[in-house]
Amino acid sequence: MMSFRERNPYTIGAVGLTVIVLAVLAAFFSDDLPIIGGGTTYSAYFTEAAGLVPNDDVAIAGVTVGKVTSVSLAGNQVRVTFKVKDTWLGDQSTAAIEIKTVLGSKGLSIDPQGSRPLSPDTPIPVSRTTSPYDVMEAFGGLSQTVDQLNTQQLAQSFGTLSQTFANTPADVRGALDGLSALSRTISSRDAQLSELLANTGQLSQTVADRDAQVQRLIDDGDLLLGMLQERESAISALLTGTTNLANELSGLVNDNQKQLAPVLAELNQFTTLLKDNQKSLAQGIQLLAPFVRVFTNAVGNGRWFDSYICGLLPPSIGIINSQGCPA
Repeated sequence: MMSFRERNPYTIGAVGLTVIVLAVLAAFFSDDLPIIGGGTTYSAYFTEAAGLVPNDDVAIAGVTVGKVTSVSLAGNQVRVTFKVKDTWLGDQSTAAIEIKTVLGSKGLSIDPQGSRPLSPDTPIPVSRTTSPYDVMEAFGGLSQTVDQLNTQQLAQSFGTLSQTFANTPADVRGALDGLSALSRTISSRDAQLSELLANTGQLSQTVADRDAQVQRLIDDGDLLLGMLQERESAISALLTGTTNLANELSGLVNDNQKQLAPVLAELNQFTTLLKDNQKSLAQGIQLLAPFVRVFTNAVGNGRWFDSYICGLLPPSIGIINSQGCPA
């Protein structure tokens, strides 16, 4: 077998570059690989998108099994592509866009049905999909519809009906009288009702526009509560340990009270003595300073120290001290 040194370096380089390119492509498109990929991609047709966007959750029986990958228009229908992993879907499966929270966030719910597996190339038709009715759009449509109503004419119509059925049985007249009173009330509060519905539509639109921020706020609040719960356990453990330490110290003091009492009494006497002689100690330290300086000068020459002895020899000799010692 030939070694690498004996082989053609150009061939080895080409093979190496090919392997590197394939590895990079596999890393970029790992989700689409059949074995290690992120799952199987399916699609479904809906009559409307109902606010569904990519990256919304795909759930089966309330359990998240994938994500929505794309939402696009296909003629007069909406094509929703989603990817699920480790999930079986039958050829009669149904799909529904559901409202997950009161703030209007959406998700795709799949109900696996059928006896044969669903082919990824076969979309779920409109006949087996449903879309929710958006409450935000309902409030907006209600406010626009009420703005277009002629409440004065509506009140007049109810009044005419009440007069027309004046000779009818009492139950019918009572119902019509109630409708007439209701119409007059609505007519008298026309401006306030219109303002209320307009503000309601504006509020619902604002909440819908801030859906991501509110959802993030709720998630951050949940994270904060979780952290507080974890810290609560730590603080509880700290307080328990402090209580145990206090109990141990109390027991230690109680057990050694006879030995500690004389020591504390003597320590108190010693501190009292130091306090009473504070001025004398300060004066002694002050007078000690000149002696320390002279002593340091005398013994500051390493192994030797300086000294002067007067009167060792009499002055008559005159060699060392002819003048004698000073008086």
